[in-house]
Amino acid sequence: MLPTTQNQSDDTVDPAEPGGRRARAVWSVRIRRLDASVELPRYATDGSAAFDLAAAEDAVIAPGEVRLVATGLVIEVPEGMFLAVFARSSTPLKRGLMIANGVGVVDSDYCGPTDEVKIPALNFTSLPVRVAKGDRIAQGILLPSPRVAWEEVGELRAGSRGGFGATGE
Repeated sequence: MLPTTQNQSDDTVDPAEPGGRRARAVWSVRIRRLDASVELPRYATDGSAAFDLAAAEDAVIAPGEVRLVATGLVIEVPEGMFLAVFARSSTPLKRGLMIANGVGVVDSDYCGPTDEVKIPALNFTSLPVRVAKGDRIAQGILLPSPRVAWEEVGELRAGSRGGFGATGE
């Protein structure tokens, strides 16, 4: 998989000018629909950092319930990256749903024939929440996942910042 560079419009734009757009890399990522009627993820606007993920099924999520909502998609995340799944900014306010574990992580080796991306949705309201097939309930972004080699030491740098919440109110 190699990135290609695309301008966000057909017009030539000077990125040094105010409001100018920079060309951005577009990666080709392999994806498989488990249901032909499911839409592929898409960016809502040219400036969207993440692409929307939609429900592939109708669901009713009871108050306090965590339910895995199917997307109908298997995504072959490139090696060295992971797919981060976040709630859309409107999902908690308009629907009363959030991603149960805060952020979903889809590893690059989770892409077998039936390794469907599912959204762990938590209903934090006191009423059932209905999700219809096609509703955009989450967003995804591919991020690098560098490996680290731990270097155990007896001491770290001197001084302490002051603990949890110490940088301000």
